[in-house]
This record gives sequence, C-alpha cells and structure tokens, in this order.
Amino acid sequence: MRTFLRTFDGVTIDAVYEPGGVVYDAGAPPSGDVVFVVAHGFTGDVDKPHVRRVAQAFARHGSVVTFSFRGHGRSGGTSTVGDREVHDLAAAVTWARQLGHKRVATIGFSMGGSVVLRHAALYGASAEAAGLEHEGRTEAQTDAVISVSAPARWYYRGTPRMRRVHWLVTRREGRLAARYGLRTRITHRGWDPVPLSPVEAVPHIAPTPLLVVHGYLDGYFPIDHPHMLAAAAGDHGELWLEPGMGHAEHAAADELLDRIGDWAAAKAG
Repeated sequence: MRTFLRTFDGVTIDAVYEPGGVVYDAGAPPSGDVVFVVAHGFTGDVDKPHVRRVAQAFARHGSVVTFSFRGHGRSGGTSTVGDREVHDLAAAVTWARQLGHKRVATIGFSMGGSVVLRHAALYGASAEAAGLEHEGRTEAQTDAVISVSAPARWYYRGTPRMRRVHWLVTRREGRLAARYGLRTRITHRGWDPVPLSPVEAVPHIAPTPLLVVHGYLDGYFPIDHPHMLAAAAGDHGELWLEPGMGHAEHAAADELLDRIGDWAAAKAG
C-alpha cells in the first residue's frame, strides 16, 4: 500500500506499507505483530535499492513502513538534515498505528538514526515532563528505538566524508548537485534555533527500549559517537559495536538486520 501522509507542519510524505509474513486468524487485526518504521539516511528515499533491501529483511519479522523524508524522492518540502524530519517520522508512526498495529519499532540509519533518537525524546512518554512534547504525541510514540550509524553531536566535520556532506548542505553548488544528482532538495536556511542534538535527546528516551548500533569501520562517524550515545543512555540503552561494518544501510549485513529484527520483536511490547 502506497500513500502520501501529511505532517502536522503541512509537508506531504511518500510512504509505503508492507504487511509482514505472519499468518493471522480469519478476521483478526494485524495488531499482534511488530511494525518496523524505517527512517533512511541522508539522500536515500523509499525507492532506493538499499532501503528496499532493509525493508525486505525486516518483513521477515513483522510489517514494515518505509517513507521518504521531506526533500527526498517524491516527498514534498526541503530537507532540514535532521531537524524537522522528526515530524515526518511521527506521521509514519501514526499511520502505522492507524493501520491497527499496537507495537511499533522505529529504526533509523545515519541521519535517520539521529531522527529516531530525537523523535523518541520529543514524542515519548516522558516528553511532557521534560517540556519537549509535540502535537499528536500519544499516537506517534514508539515502543522500541534502534539507531544505526548515527552521529552523537551536530556539525561534525572530522572525516573527509562528513566534510563532503557539509559541502552539499552549506554551498549553493552542493545543493544543486544534491537536487539533480541525488534527488535530494536541501533547504538553504540554517538551523534557528539549533535542534536538540542526538546525545541530548537520549536521556529523555527512557523507559522506551533503546539499541545503538555502529560499525568499527564507519567512514563518517568514528566510534566515539556511539560511545557518547551509550554513555548518555546509561543502563537504559544497549550498544552493539560491529566488527568489519562500515556506514548505515549499505553496510548492514543481512545477519545484523535479522538480529535487530529479533531484538525489536522482543522489546517492542
């Protein structure tokens, strides 16, 4: 099933729902299984092969919602590179619940990994007490969070690949290259105010289960990033450091995706 969702700030988001392979009793709703809401990395979209591969892997464990962030693929708006994208994820989670699912796991890669962390804090059970709540908070809550290859802090330029990303985002010629070469439309406006960073968001995720996954060979964010996130989570979070793994969806082996699927199915509910 494919549709366009609308975020609370009025952006249209291209989204796809795929029922899992679980067999249900006749007439029973699909609420017993977990639904995976997948948040892709920067310059990805719902039709990219690496996003489809991830969706197919999680379909072995439950139903799957994939979507294109604002400014990516056929979605509207422009990318804010991790800021207002939390509302895109909230719209996708809300849709998953409206389809009858009671257990939702959000999993994000790279930029999407930072978004699932911030979304879980801003829309989570403790958001109101922390002064972080957003419109539609209850329906948009997640039951488990998996962040893969995410940055811990903003404005990181410590690797050549991240310096190239900053060129794409901050320079006019970079944004033109992203628009016509990568199907990604990036806003020319800087953050104002600067959004809550991933490491600042993590302490507000509890009691929702949290898994941080990172590769030792990540060419964008070295392993001090996942260590910072794990330290911020304390006993609440779980950290998997993967030998031989690079960055995000392209580097996530099928075996790793299966382990993540098993973890989410056990924790989301």
